[in-house]
Amino acid sequence: MIYTVTLNPALDYVMKVGALRYDDINRSKEEMLYYGGKGINVSVILTRLGIENKALGFVAGFTGNELERMLKGDGVNCDFNRLKSGNTRINVKIKADTELDINAQGPDISEDEIKELFEKLDEIKDGDFLVLAGSVPSTLPADIYERILKRLSGRGVNFVVDATGDLLLNVLKYKPFLVKPNHHELGDLFGVITKTDEEIEKYARKLQKMGARNVLVSRSKDGAMLIDENGGVFKIENAEGKLVNSVGCGDSMVGGFIAGYIQKKDYSHALRLGAVCGNATAFSEGLADKAEIDRVYDLLDISKS
Repeated sequence: MIYTVTLNPALDYVMKVGALRYDDINRSKEEMLYYGGKGINVSVILTRLGIENKALGFVAGFTGNELERMLKGDGVNCDFNRLKSGNTRINVKIKADTELDINAQGPDISEDEIKELFEKLDEIKDGDFLVLAGSVPSTLPADIYERILKRLSGRGVNFVVDATGDLLLNVLKYKPFLVKPNHHELGDLFGVITKTDEEIEKYARKLQKMGARNVLVSRSKDGAMLIDENGGVFKIENAEGKLVNSVGCGDSMVGGFIAGYIQKKDYSHALRLGAVCGNATAFSEGLADKAEIDRVYDLLDISKS
């Protein structure tokens, strides 16, 4: 079983307007409501690929009810912890002649409510996957990822961590199965700028020496690179297509990678399916559906160094 954890999920309220004005009322031309959260995005892609998984995390209030209703409507298996007070956040995204994003803070979470989540995580078994993705909200302890991995360490759980900075560095000692920085985040971890494939490989191998088993580096317009635990280096380019949406592409890549590995236990296939899902989401209004994933799959292949 694959478990994803989204500590601060959201409803994203997207409003399309013409030119944004500050001296009068702005009237939208179109509104859309999406569920959001990096772990949730991974769960959605896994579900669309037919891979059994369960979305965990915190929800609260009437907005939490709606988020869970929307996810279940899309077939996603949810088992959220419900907070006693507050509301799941709503992020406002204004798309006009310029784009304006306002992300809410989210509800307060008590130590007792954190403990309840930990008790649920204790049910994860040997061979299962646990995906921790995204930043930690200010309403939670900054070391919560580290606390989760420490609690489950030694149980044979495959940890997948998509995070930045110290949030990532502090969990490498627990030997995560996969980490997925982009090339900018990889450089930031070591105070450098990675410009070439050789530099990306060099610093990805440093993460391996620090504990990561597999390092998947997304490279924006240049595709992705995987340095696997067996010493293999695989590269894949992007498919040709029109960029429609950049939100959720990295999460889609993580979901596709895990699905590909589970399907064949082959890292080259995992990279290919991961890149396919990331590209398919880039070509879609929201997260990619199965039809778009299948279409893009035929457009991509990998190379091995």
